[in-house]
Amino acid sequence: METYKKNWVKYIIGFTVCLLVRLVPFRAPNLEPVLATQMPFAKSFGYLSAFSFGFLSIILYDIITSEVGIWTLITATTYGLLGLWATLYFKNRKNSSWNYAKFAVMGTLAYDAITGLSIGPLFFQQSFMVALIGQIPFTIIHLIGNISFALVLSPLIYRLVNSTQKSESKSFIKILNTKQA
Repeated sequence: METYKKNWVKYIIGFTVCLLVRLVPFRAPNLEPVLATQMPFAKSFGYLSAFSFGFLSIILYDIITSEVGIWTLITATTYGLLGLWATLYFKNRKNSSWNYAKFAVMGTLAYDAITGLSIGPLFFQQSFMVALIGQIPFTIIHLIGNISFALVLSPLIYRLVNSTQKSESKSFIKILNTKQA
């Protein structure tokens, strides 16, 4: 039971760190560790927690930055659905950089296609071609960030969340070198 409680503390810490990173000024708006954290959390905590992580990451950020609009509901729901998809995807897959990178590509492309190609044309009378052309550089940066974070952070986050009391006392380097689950 103690490990279970500590895992939820780690979930809250991960959520808070992601929110704080997103609040860093002058950061590219799509260069953030949300998906890289959501994937191992989906594997560790399951459907509801994975959905909530993505959904609330968007909602709270938009509330804090006073940028709430119709896009908030669309982007938050889409990020939540990525969490559900990640739970299914990682159910029978190992904690590996390669698995996280593969999902980062699929998830980023799906998220950017749904949000980037719908909000402008549906709510701001933007043409689909303008949305598509504008989305390309955004998605390239988004892919670079999400793949990089997935390769480096996601396996580490999974191991840290699922570490026992004994392994929590190991050094950071030893945790990085532990056998992947």
